[in-house]
Amino acid sequence: MIIGVTRETAAREKRVALNPVSAAALIKAGLEVRCERGAGLAAGFPDGEYEEKGVVLCDRADVFAQADIIVQVRGPGSHPEGLENDLPLCRKGQILVGLQDPLGNPQAVAAMAEKGLTVLSLEMVPRITRAQSMDVLSSMATVAGYQAVLEAASHLPRLFPMLMTAAGTLAPARVFVVGVGVAGLQAIATAKRLGAVVEAYDVRPAVKDQVISVGAKFVEFDLETQDAEDKGGYAKEQSDEFIRRQREQMQEVVARNDVVITTAAIPGKRSPVLVTEPMVEAMAPGSVIVDLAAERGGNCELTRADEVVTAHDVTILGPTDLVSRKPYHASQMFARNIETLLLSLYRDGALDLDPDDEVVAGCLLCRDGEVEQPRIRELLDLPPLAAPAAPADAPTEGE
Repeated sequence: MIIGVTRETAAREKRVALNPVSAAALIKAGLEVRCERGAGLAAGFPDGEYEEKGVVLCDRADVFAQADIIVQVRGPGSHPEGLENDLPLCRKGQILVGLQDPLGNPQAVAAMAEKGLTVLSLEMVPRITRAQSMDVLSSMATVAGYQAVLEAASHLPRLFPMLMTAAGTLAPARVFVVGVGVAGLQAIATAKRLGAVVEAYDVRPAVKDQVISVGAKFVEFDLETQDAEDKGGYAKEQSDEFIRRQREQMQEVVARNDVVITTAAIPGKRSPVLVTEPMVEAMAPGSVIVDLAAERGGNCELTRADEVVTAHDVTILGPTDLVSRKPYHASQMFARNIETLLLSLYRDGALDLDPDDEVVAGCLLCRDGEVEQPRIRELLDLPPLAAPAAPADAPTEGE
């Protein structure tokens, strides 16, 4: 079975889906790996390193023509160029593995199903113990949280740590992190390492202990939060009244901080607006906001994706490529996640995509011309798939 690795074509994307080390692990397990020339160069992995591990280098068209499985960071569903340029190169029965943005672009899933492709979406890998080492979203959030603090520090007109110098004492910067998932926790830890005083808030009160464990103060508001978390551990979308009261109580906290880092995102939906223009106006001149939810509209009312906005003497950053700004280690983590996923499913020379497997059931989008993921079928207004018929000799209920 042949795995194909392609160069990423999405704007500002520097990662590669497999680095040489993970490619070698797959080869050792009995698979073959074909890699497009130059695929890993932007991430710091030259072609020679792949060849040393036994990877065969070839042109992009040959990767698609030869590979049974195509692994990409951003698959055809996640960006227009992929759907337009890569989908025609795919062939019926081919397996695609990568980020696909299925909840944000379900029509792309329908197009890939129509092509007869089998597609695994890395965003949809379930948050279960067995799948922790396959969790691309957590891996990439780690990088994003770290990089967000560095971006804030580079734009803030003051130093992060408290310094006692011959010229006097410099007060530490104050940082407020909104949203305490993996990215938020990494942002807190990084800001603390740089010497800032850090506060954090999350709609899920259960994360308070995590915030305290990395050295920050957990901000608590007078809000009803019992129904704030879904079964997967993600924050749920809240009512307009909840968000209104949250904003009212958050304004004072935002105003007293030099840096605000927001990370609140809801899969497949517009990011909730948590930081309003009046909050921005109340911040001290020179303050910085880094909005990690910019790709879905942003948590700050004034955010513009991939732009640096200055409003009321506050700098607002809306980067959508934070992870790609550290492509070497981002690719290393991404590749290990894919390696673990593929090896867990590889049996007897093929991928065993058993629908009863919890991981497969979570991330399998389509197969044999049919969209199989129930959430995507609902978004596409497709009827639920019929359950497979029971064998003729299967006992009936009560027997």
